[in-house]
This record gives sequence, C-alpha cells and structure tokens, in this order.
Amino acid sequence: MGKIRITGMNSGLDTDAMVRELVNAYEKQGEKYTKAKTKTEWKQEAWATLNTKIKNFFSKQVNNMRWSSAYSKKKTTVSDESKASVVTGDKAVNGSQSLKINRLAKSGYLTGGEIKVNKGTESAPIYEKATKTTTLGELGLGEGTATITIGKGPTAEDGTFTEKSKQTFTVNKDTTLEQFASYVSAAGYNASFDEATGRFFVSSKESGADNNFEFESTELGSTVEGLLKLKKTGTGDVAHKVNGEDAEIELNGATFHSSTNSFNINGLTITAKAVSDEMSIVTDTDYDEIYDNVKNFLKEYNSLMNEMDKLFNAKSSKGYEPLTKDEKEAMTEDEIKEWEKRIKDSLLKNDSELDTISSAMRSTMLSVIEVGKDKTKYSLSSFGIHTLGYFEAADNEKNMYHIDGNSDDAETSGNPDMLRSMIASNPADTAEFFQKLSQNLYDAMNKISSVSDSYKSFGNFYNDKKLQNEYVDKQKQVDKWDKYVADQEEKYYKQFTAMESAMSSLNSQQSYISQLFAG
Repeated sequence: MGKIRITGMNSGLDTDAMVRELVNAYEKQGEKYTKAKTKTEWKQEAWATLNTKIKNFFSKQVNNMRWSSAYSKKKTTVSDESKASVVTGDKAVNGSQSLKINRLAKSGYLTGGEIKVNKGTESAPIYEKATKTTTLGELGLGEGTATITIGKGPTAEDGTFTEKSKQTFTVNKDTTLEQFASYVSAAGYNASFDEATGRFFVSSKESGADNNFEFESTELGSTVEGLLKLKKTGTGDVAHKVNGEDAEIELNGATFHSSTNSFNINGLTITAKAVSDEMSIVTDTDYDEIYDNVKNFLKEYNSLMNEMDKLFNAKSSKGYEPLTKDEKEAMTEDEIKEWEKRIKDSLLKNDSELDTISSAMRSTMLSVIEVGKDKTKYSLSSFGIHTLGYFEAADNEKNMYHIDGNSDDAETSGNPDMLRSMIASNPADTAEFFQKLSQNLYDAMNKISSVSDSYKSFGNFYNDKKLQNEYVDKQKQVDKWDKYVADQEEKYYKQFTAMESAMSSLNSQQSYISQLFAG
C-alpha cells in the first residue's frame, strides 16, 4: 500500500510533481529493461510454437516414412460394390478371387399380435386396443415366472434350438404392459409396447443365430403365449417371429459364416451388403495411396520449411519495441496488433539455431542415395521432384519441393508424372529410396534434438534452457531497477520533507521575532 504524503504545506511547492519529474529519467531506463524482458518472453513463445511443429513433423511424417508399411499399401475392388465392400490389410494377397453372398445376417425379431382388452362382459364382449397401463389382470392372465431362452437356431438345416443361457423375471396380475416390456429390455433385448398398434416389439441387440431368443413360462401357464400372441386366439392375430441368422458367403468356393455381415479372411475384411450371384474381387498394390504418402510427406516438409524461411528472412523490426501501457493508450487495437506483430515476426531473424535445423534438412533432402543390389543412385529429381528455379520461386519458397504431374500444383502439373510412373514400374527401388531418405532425415533431426546440456533440454530443437536463464536474468534486472527507482523516490521525498521542516522552523522563528517587535 502506497504511503500517504502531505507535502508543500510550508513551501507551497507541488512536491509530488517535482519528485515524479526527478525519477522520470530512472523510470525511462527501467522501461528498457522491461521491454527487453518482454521480447525474450515472446522469443520463448515463438520457439516453443516452432519446436512443436518440428517435433510433429519429425515424429509423424518422417518417422512413418521410414517403414515399409508406407509403401506396401493394397486395395481391393469388387465387381459389384452394391453387394459387398472390402477393406484390405497389409497381409492380403494380390490376385483375383470369387465371392458369392448367400445370406445376410439377421437379428431375432418378434412382432406381437394385436392385444385387446374386453371392456364389456364375457357374454357380450367389447374389445378395445390395450394401452401401456393395461395390466395382465385386465387381460385375464395370471402371475408367475417368465423365461427368455437365448441360444442358436432354429437353423434352416435341422430346425432345432440350442440353448445358450436364460434370463428369468417374475410378473403378476398388476404388471402393466409397459413394465413387462421393461423387464424384457433389462434382460438384454430391445423391447417396447406400441400403443398405436397395440403390439409388443422385441428384438435381439445383436444379429446372428447365436443371439436368437425364445419365450417360455412355467407357473404362468399360457400367460406369455397369450400376452405376446404366440398362439392363435379369438382376440386378434398371432405374433410373427423372425429368427436370427448368420450371414453366409462363399469365397473361392469355401463357405464362411458370421453373426454379423462382416468377415475377416486372410487379410481382407469383407462386408456383405446384399445377396448376390458370384462376383469377382481383385486385390492389388495401391499405387495411389503410396503416391499420396510421398505427396503428403513433401507437403508437410514444404509447410515447415516455408515457415522457417519466413522467420529467418523476416523484415527487420529496428525501431520497434514492446509498448508501455501509456503508449498503448495512445493507439487503436489494430495499431497495437500490427506493431507487436512486426516485432514478433522478426524475433528469429537470422537465428543461428534456426539456420542449423533448416540447413540440416535441406542438405539431407539433396542427398544422393544408393538402392538395390546394383547400388543404383537416385535423388529426388530421379522421381520428378525438385525445387523451382531461384527466380521462379516466390519469396521464402525457394526450398519447397514440387512434384511433376501433381494436379494440385499449378507450377508443375503439366509435366510428365515421373513419381507415379516409378511407383508402378519400380516399386522396390522407390520404396527403398524414400525409406532411406526418411531415415537420413530422421537421424539428422534426432542428432540436433538429442543434445542435452546447460543450454538445451533433451528432445528440443532450440536452446530452451539458455532462453529461460536470459528471461530470469532480465526479470531480476527489472526487479532490481524497480527497487532502485523506489529508493530514489523515497530519497527525494525525504529531502523535500527536510526542507519543509526547516522552512517550518524558520517561519516559526520569524513569527516570534515579529511578535517581540510588535510588543
């Protein structure tokens, strides 16, 4: 809390204004230290952001391109895609196969018969559609235990039902139709009573013969049969039951079954969509995906290199310094943003650490690599990948690579597509070249980030420790100077206080002498 000072009582001077003027020069010097600290903080932020982008490129794109899986992509086409789709795994075998869809998987489904309540008498019945609140007692049904049996079948072959498990629940004459549906749902099924149609709807949650179900009752007698209309009565139509079935396909003459419509067979994931006659599926190397992997790798490389070049070649911000509070108050928000952007954009201009990273990446990408038994030499240009001429490339894009024949690149789209041609005609050499190139780039970047000393932490691409120490030193400098300014201010106030005290004493003496002569 600031001190309360009462000054100038005797001298009539504006002591506060005079002290502020005297310490102003010291405060101006302190602002320089504060601005230097702010620039160091901004530089830390700039490096941290760039460091994250370099790490992402290093750990994702570069790392992924080192492995053979990036160059062994396969795809499978189906002669009738409306009947089946296929996802191809790396272990799938190239070639043509025959496929036939015999049957799709079904879930067990029961549509109950219409349930009606007798609102009249036994001799003169008046039947009305049941509601969710209708009780079993109102339907003339008793109480006891109901059982849902879960199992396989009945199959089309033998018509038998193989029991797998049972779920049992108890009902009584006060059980409502809505409650009955909730008991069935709790047993693991989709169940509801629809008032609009007066029917129960029950289905298994998963398809396949193994998830089929049947209802039975013990003490209830005919309760379940009557409730769900499993048997014909005089009060409405009978229930309709669809049994759960497994999907069945034939692949190269061999028969396969699945509780779902998906089959995982020898590296292929086949999804049946509709029953079909025999059709063909063809598995081959996915040249397009391999091309896209290379294309995306270069796209990320270009993006990172472009950003680093912009930072390294940035305009000078000479004459621009972080703004003080008073300076900001004299500017608009847009002016402040533009001012600070000019400074932040130039923080890594001609930065030696940035140059080290950029140079390592550029030199690696220019390397010539021997591949194959014949030690054939390849470079990126062997695949139609190159930078533009010095005068053709835009500012900060001189280190960016372009692919001949790339439809997305206006500069080189009209050139012959050498990369796609090499992938198709010589996939082994292409894969080995890009694997080795990626490994070399990985090693070069790992060499930079793996250093750990008093300047840099392991895993980072810049001297984060050095920057942090600089920031701490500048903060200490700011704190030290703030204290010095406060001490100077206190010194001046003490001097003015002493002056006021002396003047007060002098005034008192003059007053006393005046009184003597007056007497």
